[in-house]
Amino acid sequence: MAATTGQPVIFTTGYSCRIAQHIADRPSHFYMTGSMGLAASVGTGVAMATGLATVVVDGDGSLLMNPAGLITAGAMPDLGLLHVVLDDGSYASTGGQAAPSTRTDFAAWARACGYAQVLRADEPDTFGAMLREALADCSSPVFIHCVLTAQDTAVPPRIRGDLGDHQRRFSHDLQATMGTRV
Repeated sequence: MAATTGQPVIFTTGYSCRIAQHIADRPSHFYMTGSMGLAASVGTGVAMATGLATVVVDGDGSLLMNPAGLITAGAMPDLGLLHVVLDDGSYASTGGQAAPSTRTDFAAWARACGYAQVLRADEPDTFGAMLREALADCSSPVFIHCVLTAQDTAVPPRIRGDLGDHQRRFSHDLQATMGTRV
């Protein structure tokens, strides 16, 4: 959260969007709810439509459910997309079932799909530095595989507020940001 400022950030469904809203609810945040597997697709669309560097915070289970977002983003060498996959090895928000992420080489997938840069973060400090560096000049797809090993803490409640209001707030923020770039 500290590494992003006004960039559009798309959070996958489940715990990541709940935690993000709890830590720092910003107009530039889009919270996926009930659309597991589509965060990368939405983020790719936002980056294409706006020309803004866009961050996708995805989950291992979400990416496993729909790797098409990798294929689409990787095929666009000039797409300003920073795709972060938080890998805890489980479908945490749907009951904690094991996800087959330990048998999946996400970095190899991203490379094969054409991501310009593929990184792996095992430590919080490493992750923060990677994220800030990638955001400094995000002009092509970047993939960061972030391996989570700490125990989950209490997860905040579901997204507060009307989902339509969140979408309108996000759209308004994008329009305002784009207006300052013209």
